[in-house]
Amino acid sequence: MAEIRLQHLAHSYSKNPQSEQDYAIRELDHVWHQGGAYALLGPSGCGKSTLLNIISGLLSPSHGQVLFDGKEVNTLSPEQRNIAQVFQFPVVYDTMTVFDNLAFPLRNQGMAEPAIRTKVEEVAEVLDLQKLLSKKASNLTADEKQKVSMGRGLVRDDVSAILFDEPLTVIDPHLKWKLRRKLKQIHEQFNITMVYVTHDQLEASTFADKIAVMYGGQIVQFGTPRELFERPGHTFVGYFIGSPGMNLIEVSPVPGGVTFGDVQLPLAEPLLARIERGGWKHLKVGIRPEFVKVWDAPFEGSMAAELLYLEDLGTYKVLTLGLGGKTLKVRLQEDRTVPAGPVHISFPAQWLMLYVDDYLAEEQP
Repeated sequence: MAEIRLQHLAHSYSKNPQSEQDYAIRELDHVWHQGGAYALLGPSGCGKSTLLNIISGLLSPSHGQVLFDGKEVNTLSPEQRNIAQVFQFPVVYDTMTVFDNLAFPLRNQGMAEPAIRTKVEEVAEVLDLQKLLSKKASNLTADEKQKVSMGRGLVRDDVSAILFDEPLTVIDPHLKWKLRRKLKQIHEQFNITMVYVTHDQLEASTFADKIAVMYGGQIVQFGTPRELFERPGHTFVGYFIGSPGMNLIEVSPVPGGVTFGDVQLPLAEPLLARIERGGWKHLKVGIRPEFVKVWDAPFEGSMAAELLYLEDLGTYKVLTLGLGGKTLKVRLQEDRTVPAGPVHISFPAQWLMLYVDDYLAEEQP
């Protein structure tokens, strides 16, 4: 188990990168603490797998250092780093039994057979593979093969970290929740540093204690699932996390607040001071559909929005509203009645976020 530290790390697949756009990973500093359960979340092409392969040693970074427990490992092979990596598609030895697949890394280390059997049986019990130990891997289902792949990393006591690169891609949807829960149980039992790469926010939130959200080759926010939901540090986090994603509206400054169309929103003094300092190109406000307040009747400070259409999803409803020439989503609980005529809404100050050039403006002078 190890602390993994990335210092001034950057990578380009181009031989002569000329600009930031030439980098798959833009320069970043980040720490995965020992024993943590982390997720690396982002859309396809954002640099997730590139970063994971740099950590494992399958790829050498163009710039910067990878440190394991303070020791630079840039020149070390994956084997020397003691990294276990589980890929999108199961990697097993089809001609071997499940037992031999799990025992393979231990036999390579020269471990005695009695100790191997004890360790394999321990891991097989954790992964519910006991009844399959004598079965050839070629006869396994996709989810069983993926559990074997995971097990090969877990049998080793010397592993520094286990890296998962979208490991549930080939798993049937009804089995995914079982494996997600199993991974969480494994982490709690073995206390191994785990980094889980995915584009699925549900997978990230159910597995990880903290999530690093990647966008455009950068980690734009690192926090708990609750922090990412309640205070997105970047407009992409607001858009990518949540269903529906955060409402983001471009605004212009006016005395005392910001405006869009015929709507004016007041802001706290620290946020106004940030705008007045200048140096920005774009201003946006953001609010989650869950946090928009819907009133049953006109209320002081409320705004009248037009109901464009309604989606009834059973456990909740999603309203699409028109306000000030913009559209926004509002999420209602299933027991709420949809207002007739104009929908009177307000944006509670605690949930209204201001973004300056896509980054959250904190309420600090």
